[in-house]
Amino acid sequence: MKKLALFTIIATLLSCSKKEMVDLIVTNAQIYTVNENFDTAQSFAVKNGKFIAVGTAQEILAKYKSDNLIDAEGKTIVPGLIDAHCHFYGLGLQQQKVDLTGTKSFDEVIERIVNFQKEKNVSYITGRGWDQNDWDIKEFPSKEKLDALFPTTPIAITRIDGHALLANQAAIDLAGVYVNTKAIGGFIIKKDGKLTGVFIDGPMDLIEAKIPEYTKQEQINALLDAEKICFKNGLTTVVDAGLNREVIELIDEMHQKNQLKIRIDAMVSATESNLEYYLDKGIIKTDRLHVHSFKYYADGALGSRGACLKEAYSDMPNHFGALVNSLDNFNKTADKIIASQYQMNTHAIGDSANYVVLKKYNELLKDVKDRRWRVEHAQVVDKNDFDYFKNIVPSVQPTHATSDMYWAQDRLGKERVKGAYAYQDLLNQYGKIALGTDFPIEQVNPLLTFYAAVVRKDLNHYPEKGFQTENAISRTDALRGMTIWAAYASFEEQEKGSIEVGKVADFVFLDADLMRVEDAKIPQIRVLQTFVNGQKVF
Repeated sequence: MKKLALFTIIATLLSCSKKEMVDLIVTNAQIYTVNENFDTAQSFAVKNGKFIAVGTAQEILAKYKSDNLIDAEGKTIVPGLIDAHCHFYGLGLQQQKVDLTGTKSFDEVIERIVNFQKEKNVSYITGRGWDQNDWDIKEFPSKEKLDALFPTTPIAITRIDGHALLANQAAIDLAGVYVNTKAIGGFIIKKDGKLTGVFIDGPMDLIEAKIPEYTKQEQINALLDAEKICFKNGLTTVVDAGLNREVIELIDEMHQKNQLKIRIDAMVSATESNLEYYLDKGIIKTDRLHVHSFKYYADGALGSRGACLKEAYSDMPNHFGALVNSLDNFNKTADKIIASQYQMNTHAIGDSANYVVLKKYNELLKDVKDRRWRVEHAQVVDKNDFDYFKNIVPSVQPTHATSDMYWAQDRLGKERVKGAYAYQDLLNQYGKIALGTDFPIEQVNPLLTFYAAVVRKDLNHYPEKGFQTENAISRTDALRGMTIWAAYASFEEQEKGSIEVGKVADFVFLDADLMRVEDAKIPQIRVLQTFVNGQKVF
């Protein structure tokens, strides 16, 4: 008996000595790997920032050992979540501005501005987040109250979608805008022959050109603030939909200094100078930064009636919206990009804008393989144009559907609205769909993306039967859209987006099983921990 016991001890010690030492082992978990078969697992091992084994607890513990062993106690783990379309830098900047999201009246907007200025006392007040569709009086505001309260302090506050701006007279004077100033690529709204202070799309540039630039430290603070918010919400990669060279280079610098840990796919704003510089430089790829696409704007937003439609707005006869850039400019830009290895990602909201973009894309991509050009939003699509998406990646933001459903039919009419927010129809065409939030226009929380995509209700669980539920997508496809398909849309599916051997160890602990919990409880799911490269960041 003594000999047998001694043999057992020796065998155990030899067995342990043969185990490979790794940086982290997670076990006793409900892991959704989101691999090709959507397999589940109990455990995985991480070494040098990557998954080196995924399987049962018995399999992992028999082969690996670690000083860092996490018992997940049955908690749900999913791959690090990816926001396929957001404004990461904009979210950070918004932390430095007046937050106007959720305001229920223009008077509440005024109140927030007054309180902000009492605290900050800035020389130029900026803010974002108002939405007249949430007010009892669903009309664009006018500048008179701002003029009375702030006669000498310039104010420029942007609508939640970023496609309309209200400026006071001090800001208008600073910009040198007059009642007869020509509007290019949008509208300057007037009433009784006078400026109301509302600028839509292109003319916003006139006001914004005079807003003081941020210092480098303010930019750094913005990026760090945004990262903190994203990690708290389980996002390990964000696709920032439109950045200039200065910010991209700052992100790279912060990555290299390990000041910034979140992975960023930076769409380059398709300005003339950016096109010239990045097309010459070529694609940039580091372990945390990917620069391989250009963001182009075809039209404005539906909420501000800037989306370009084939037929007039149902609630504004003879108004069709507009392209924010000329058709000639769009065609020339697309021709430049197709001659490179860069991806083109075009913002298209209205059915006319989507048609223009899709038609040109398909002409250029006819004999070109795997370029993965994207339509961002693909919000309103003519029923005859869905076929164009067979070769085009749809990149959509499901919470737009549940935010816009209260007034979308007013804008589009009963029949045309059926082609709006049509996620399952788009998925049927391309076979994949990339999901994002478009934050800070919508909330950062990707679990709300999941809920809106699957259930098609708002946070008050309205409407009772869901909004156009024929275009709801399955839970499986929603999780894919926030992980592996979002990675695919950025040419990164071989390195992230699923919990598989060889991929980066980005993963998230949730406090409930998002694949099984009842519909109404999905918005209540909370992120417990977030890991990037196997290191806890939240």
